[in-house]
Amino acid sequence: MKFCYACGSPLIMKDLEHEGEVAYCEQCRQYRFPIYHSAVSMVVLNPNEDKILMIQQYGKKDNILVAGYINQKESAEEALKREMKEEIGRSILKQRFMRSEYFPKTNTLIWNFAVVIDSEDLSQVSDWEVDKAQWFSFEEAITQVKPDSLAQRFLNNFLQEYKIKSKDFFA
Repeated sequence: MKFCYACGSPLIMKDLEHEGEVAYCEQCRQYRFPIYHSAVSMVVLNPNEDKILMIQQYGKKDNILVAGYINQKESAEEALKREMKEEIGRSILKQRFMRSEYFPKTNTLIWNFAVVIDSEDLSQVSDWEVDKAQWFSFEEAITQVKPDSLAQRFLNNFLQEYKIKSKDFFA
């Protein structure tokens, strides 16, 4: 952050006791902590936990994970359920937090989860948010996910963790 979000003045770095160097607005005489967006991303599994759902959006042919922004006053877990209903038309049966990563392109902290949904049925997929939704085996998903993407990093992390703890993964 280079400028104050309240008045637009340039920020300087200033020591704040117990916090270290923090952006400071000399005009407002206030410390300015980082502001960023929050979103959820999901590795979506079918009820048998042997397939992964990926989607294509906004006219792009890249396979990515189901994701969406967290609304104001909404928890990450609530956003998971809402986004799953909005985009795929399904309900989440199980969920597990995996990891988070900051995505500088959109100034967003993305919370990644693995989820199991209630059915493989894709007849309720949103035609205005999702261009295409498709199930893949774990092996296919590795080759079909958008290369060099956050979705690929989240998917690879899931596959490594799932391989180690598959039977107790959602316990």
